Amino acid sequence: MQQFHKILFVGCGDGDETEDLKQALSLARNNQAPLEILVISPELPAELGGYEKVFKDSLTERVKKSIQAACTALNLGEDELHINVSFESGSMPATRIVRHVLRNAHDLVVKRAEPAEIGKGFKAIDMELLRKCPCPVWLCRPIEHSRDKIRVAVAIDPQGEGQVGRDLAQRLLKLSRALADTGNGELSIISCWDFPLEEYLRGNVWIKMSEAELNKFVMDAQTKHSAALDALMRESGIGGKCHRHHVRGRPDQRIPVLIEDKKIDILVMGTVARTGISGFTMGNTAENVLQKVSCSLLAVKPHGFVSPVRAY
Repeated sequence: MQQFHKILFVGCGDGDETEDLKQALSLARNNQAPLEILVISPELPAELGGYEKVFKDSLTERVKKSIQAACTALNLGEDELHINVSFESGSMPATRIVRHVLRNAHDLVVKRAEPAEIGKGFKAIDMELLRKCPCPVWLCRPIEHSRDKIRVAVAIDPQGEGQVGRDLAQRLLKLSRALADTGNGELSIISCWDFPLEEYLRGNVWIKMSEAELNKFVMDAQTKHSAALDALMRESGIGGKCHRHHVRGRPDQRIPVLIEDKKIDILVMGTVARTGISGFTMGNTAENVLQKVSCSLLAVKPHGFVSPVRAY
């Protein structure tokens, strides 16, 4: 199934981006979509204006070498895909990327994740993209497994806010299923549940509740959440092999641990937004999860999200 129709890869042209381009080229091939490579660089100061052409030519040469190396590694002929290279220079790179997306109607941005000091989480430019980019954002990190063994996981909340949350969860399931099918065909579905009131009610001297009664409330919460998860999976229509992880606890604590334990290569998750209101982009839970994962990430916003950035 074609999930994306116009893919943008963002590079810096300041080194070997072969591994990151491999992920972008694989996505373009699997979706039979054109790929634009946008090279973002600092602007040369006025006193170095005479070197502008040489500077751009050097960036072009580096990008071409990375494209050739990535195509060779994937056994992909360069003529199999439509690849276009463009350049932008200046300050505020994240804003420039978002404007480029808005002006050219891209439906996926692929970018190398900025190196984090502790190997986990995402830094300033990446977080700004995750908050403001209107289309899904794929942040690349090295994938250790071969293509036929790539491990994909999706994190979903079957009890998300209204129809917006439900539609987002369905979209996440379908996207992750399509990604898993390009690899080993196995998909890990992660969903966290909890009954936060338990710690307030257990042993509360003001509220006389028996242990059995409280335990029933906890079990009911687990059962309802599990039933909602099963219903969502059925409604999504996804098939194939799935590993269902229905775990108790806070998502920002349990999801990163599962990602590490299962050696997940790509995590698919949503960022919670108030659709239609520019600037309201990400919830605390999503931000906390993102700062604890070290794999590649595909982040998706709900339909109707309005970026605070304007095209012009």
